[in-house]
Amino acid sequence: MLQPQDRPGSPNTTSYSPLSTAGSPVEQATIGRSLVIKGELTGAESLYIDGRIEGSVTVTDHRVTIGRNGTVTANITAREVVIMGKVKGNIQCGDRLDIRGEGSLVGDVVTQRISVEDGAVLKGSVQVRSADGKADKNQPQAKHAEAAKADEQQKPVTTAAGA
Repeated sequence: MLQPQDRPGSPNTTSYSPLSTAGSPVEQATIGRSLVIKGELTGAESLYIDGRIEGSVTVTDHRVTIGRNGTVTANITAREVVIMGKVKGNIQCGDRLDIRGEGSLVGDVVTQRISVEDGAVLKGSVQVRSADGKADKNQPQAKHAEAAKADEQQKPVTTAAGA
């Protein structure tokens, strides 16, 4: 976005200088509500999905947003993923995953950061890795959490067998 600046005495009385680009609109492709795509989807721009996708979605350096009407049955690879609709598939994020209150994900996640709002559904494994690729300090705790989860899954089986 440019902001006019008056400079008296110059041949061009109005010149333009750029403002902060943080508020500028981002280039983004949109898949509308009535569209159904089956196959491999790749690109070099952000993607907003409000329709249905089956296959795979790869936009490594950009954001994928699944709108409230969006239904995705695909593995997603992106820098950032925002889920407001329904996703079945594995997600690999370079930066962050954000599952909003109405969103649901059934699949495994590998990301650096994750946010799950109240009311959201997440079913699958989550692997949070550090930005520099080194082993995270919380990694032993994550293994402990996985062991506890495995114990919880085994308890109903043992109880059912004993009943």
